[in-house]
Amino acid sequence: MNYNTCFHLLLALFIPCSGLCWGMTVRNLNSDQFALLEFKDRIAGPQNVLANNWTASTSVCNWIGVSCGILHKRVIALNLTSMNLRGSIPPHLGNLSFLLSLDLSRNHFYGHLPKELGQLHRLRILRLSYNRLNGEIPSWLGNLQGVRRLRMKNNNFIGTILETLVNMSNLQILNLGFNQLSGQIPSSIFNSTTLEVIGLFDNKLEGQIPTSIFNISSLKTINLFNNNLSGSLPNDMCQHLPKLEGLYLSWNELSGNIPFGMGKCNNLKNLLLSYNQFMGIIPRSIGNLTRLQELYLGFNNLEGQIPEEIGNLLGLEMLSIKAIKGLTGQIPTSIFNISSLKTIDLSNNSLSGQIPSSIFNSTTLEEIGLFNNSLEGNLPPITNAPKLEILLLWGNKLSGNIPNSISNASMLKILSLSHNLFSGPIPKMLGSLKHLEVLKIFDNNLITGSATDHEWSFLSSLTNCRNLKAIGVSGNPLSGVLPTYIGNLSKSLQFFLAYNCELQGIIPMEIGNLTNLLVLELGHNKLSGFIPASIGGLRNLQGLDLSSNKLGGPIPESLCGLERLYEMHLGLNKLHGSIPSCLGNISALRYLWLDSNKLSSTIPSTLWSLKDILEIDLSSNRLHNSHAIDVGNFRSLLRLNLSRNLLMGDILSTFGGLQTLVSLDLSNNILHGHIPESFDGLISLEFLDLCNNNFSGVIPKSLEQLLYLKYFNVSFNRLEGEIPSKGCFSNFSSTSFMKNCALCGPPRLLVPPCKNDIHKNSQMIILHAFRYGLPTIGIVLVLIVLTIMYRRCQRSTTLPVKDDLLSLKTPRRISHAELSRATNGFEESNMLGSGSFGYVYKGRLSDGMEVAIKVFNLQTEGAFRSFDIECDAMRNIVHRNIVKVITCCSSVDFKALVLDYMSNGNLEKWLHSENCFLDIIQRVDIMIDVAVAIEHLHNGHPTPIIHCDIKPSNILLDEDMVAHVGDFGVAKLLGEGEVMKQTMTLATIGYMAPEFGTIGIVSIKSDVYSYGIVLIETFTKKKPTDNVFVEEETIRHWMESSLPKGAIEIADVDLLRREDEYIVVKANCITSIMELALNCSAELPEERKDMKDVVVELKKMKQRLLNNIQHF
Repeated sequence: MNYNTCFHLLLALFIPCSGLCWGMTVRNLNSDQFALLEFKDRIAGPQNVLANNWTASTSVCNWIGVSCGILHKRVIALNLTSMNLRGSIPPHLGNLSFLLSLDLSRNHFYGHLPKELGQLHRLRILRLSYNRLNGEIPSWLGNLQGVRRLRMKNNNFIGTILETLVNMSNLQILNLGFNQLSGQIPSSIFNSTTLEVIGLFDNKLEGQIPTSIFNISSLKTINLFNNNLSGSLPNDMCQHLPKLEGLYLSWNELSGNIPFGMGKCNNLKNLLLSYNQFMGIIPRSIGNLTRLQELYLGFNNLEGQIPEEIGNLLGLEMLSIKAIKGLTGQIPTSIFNISSLKTIDLSNNSLSGQIPSSIFNSTTLEEIGLFNNSLEGNLPPITNAPKLEILLLWGNKLSGNIPNSISNASMLKILSLSHNLFSGPIPKMLGSLKHLEVLKIFDNNLITGSATDHEWSFLSSLTNCRNLKAIGVSGNPLSGVLPTYIGNLSKSLQFFLAYNCELQGIIPMEIGNLTNLLVLELGHNKLSGFIPASIGGLRNLQGLDLSSNKLGGPIPESLCGLERLYEMHLGLNKLHGSIPSCLGNISALRYLWLDSNKLSSTIPSTLWSLKDILEIDLSSNRLHNSHAIDVGNFRSLLRLNLSRNLLMGDILSTFGGLQTLVSLDLSNNILHGHIPESFDGLISLEFLDLCNNNFSGVIPKSLEQLLYLKYFNVSFNRLEGEIPSKGCFSNFSSTSFMKNCALCGPPRLLVPPCKNDIHKNSQMIILHAFRYGLPTIGIVLVLIVLTIMYRRCQRSTTLPVKDDLLSLKTPRRISHAELSRATNGFEESNMLGSGSFGYVYKGRLSDGMEVAIKVFNLQTEGAFRSFDIECDAMRNIVHRNIVKVITCCSSVDFKALVLDYMSNGNLEKWLHSENCFLDIIQRVDIMIDVAVAIEHLHNGHPTPIIHCDIKPSNILLDEDMVAHVGDFGVAKLLGEGEVMKQTMTLATIGYMAPEFGTIGIVSIKSDVYSYGIVLIETFTKKKPTDNVFVEEETIRHWMESSLPKGAIEIADVDLLRREDEYIVVKANCITSIMELALNCSAELPEERKDMKDVVVELKKMKQRLLNNIQHF
């Protein structure tokens, strides 16, 4: 056969085979295209990128995010990271049979993972991090035996870590961090010989760390940060970890010693063991970790000294060994030979000795924290610290001068040397620190300069520090006078604290130039002259303390312009004239002290309208009253001192309404009349002084009910009758009752005995009443109780319980009769509250469980539907931040839900009641809980649930102040594929989204809007329905216009107190939270934040707040 014949024969065979192969490739590629088009149709994106790009008219291999193989032209990689896509992951991706890499991270995918992904047997990389996927980790993941990188962090996965992951024998990276996984870590999954990264951080894992984890020689990173892991670390843990670079075990409950064998992890760069319960000493072998860059050992139970060998860690950048009271001895000098060190934090220990002179030889150090120890000696010269920004040395025993070489730290921003023994002049070289923001040198023995330096010349140098926000020089014997150039200090100055400095002279009017000042403290000095009217121009001022000086003249009316003033302390001066009535217009005022002056006017009635004020002290003046003092408007008053004035007349009964009052002093006036019986309403009272007045009549016996009363004085009055003897009165001595005209009582009180004939007669009457009347009354009561029980038993037999209405995991039948018994016949005293569809009672079931029982008023339109909605919405929801339905009782004429009882009531009460207060951390925690709950409703189920009525009264707090979202009476369940619904049911005015109120459209974004409004209310204490918000001026519009003025302008004044040293840190946090609230409550639904992002951002804000407080 010649060459041509062979060629044509082969060609004849090749052409049909090649056509067949080409046809198979096209068909397979078409199946990939079909799978991706199905994927596209089931998700949404803000810019429709996939909708516009993924079209049948173009090759699938040219689509955005798609990569095809060269040989088979099949889809081998799908990378859609950070495209803002949302929806559940459709099962069609399981048909991409040649897929090697799937990356859907940083989107908004939710729901469970489809089991069809388990068919991707060629898969090598699976990235699903930063979504809101939920459910348990699927067991079919173990079928993907070829996967090398599995990243599923920052989702909402629950349940345990499955042992089927052991089948992923080629795994190199396992990252399941920042989920809600619980249970123990199975040891079997660590049999892989290729594993390099284990990330199980920020979960709820417990138990011991499996020892098998320390046998994987390929490991580079172990991150188990922030779990509940316990037990100890094996001493030989590093023997089989030659490649380990990062060990992150902070925020657990680990105990025992830090292993001496830790020094054998030669490649370790990051070692984080803080916030555990480790004990013993810091092993010297840590000095062998010469590649270490970060070392965190703080907040443990360690003891002993810091080993010198730490100085061998020549690559160390961050050293944090703090808050260990058992840590003693000196700071090793070798530490400061580490040329790479950026941050050293040895604060809150028991270190002693001197600060090593080499501390300031580092050219890399940015932050030094040695505060709150017992260090002594002089501060070493600062020879070379070009990058130092933060120097915190307060709370030690350092002495000597502050060295002029401080100017060599040219980048310094925060300098805190307070609570030491420094002496000598305040160096003018501080003025060369151009970046200085905070200067705290109070409570030392510093002076201004030479004996002839009567003005604070160091202030002149500080005028060069244009970023300065805080100056604290209180508690130093500075003497001298305040110079006029104080007005030239930085316009950004917020705190000027010069308390107890032996200041003399006048307060210069130029102080009014410091327009951003928040706190001005000049108390306990020797200042004279008048209070300058220019202080009234400090519109941002919250705290003003000029007490204990020699100031004279009247109180300037310009102070009434300080609308944000929280505390005014002008006591112990020589002020005269009247109290300006306009002070009563400063609604932010919480503390007003004008005591020990020469004020001689009537007390302006406007002061009694300061309903939120906490303390008023007008004592030791010459004040009088034209009318009886009416304190009925006060809601939270704690202390009222009007003693040593010229007050006359009766005490009004309205005093009895001051249930929060702790101290009341009306002594040394000219008051007369009776001591009001209503004083028994002063249930918090500890101190009551009415001496040296003209009171007459008897001491009300009802005062015996004042359980907390410790001091009581009615001496030098005209009282008569028997002195009460029970309760708090059993502890009072004769000094409480001296010099009255006709008081009687026991001999120990040094008063005559009482004539008790009348008393005995009254006892006989009572005795006869009990002897003859009580049996008759008892018989009648028994008959009434029997009749009621009989009728209720009859009723309970006619109320069958519906079995199929509420399908719970552990259903419990309950009858109307049992609910009636649990609430004492639905007695009004057990009522917790009422709503649009019925009442809520507190009850105790027969097994002792305390519950909340929501009884629906079936006469109300929509009550039946509301009951069914709550059942449907809540029967499958199990979440720590959502109120749990225990069971229900349902019949034709009675419907009730039995819920978990929340002992701390609702957020509405804690925000707006007189006796409740939440600090900033509590408020942040509560709003994180609420955000997590809403996010779970929206994304934690195949069928999203829209609550439709998020408001403070529907946010309940348990005994640990954990928040739970409740009341699903108007909730909506979205059907498959639905993103919104139309409804005729109205939510609460002020909280409902604009589209809800206008066209009745609700979506998950409606809940986001309501959450944003609640977020504003939580931190401002303003309701969206307050009278100030009328017509177009909503609470959101108010926030939007007010926020640029700063948090001080808008925050609840109780959150930002003048004496709080963290006020700036907290104000910054509140500003960030309010910006988030505005993003949540945007007018257009598509512009609102996603709740997943809200949760993440709030948690970051909380952590930032805690870190800033810690380093402030």
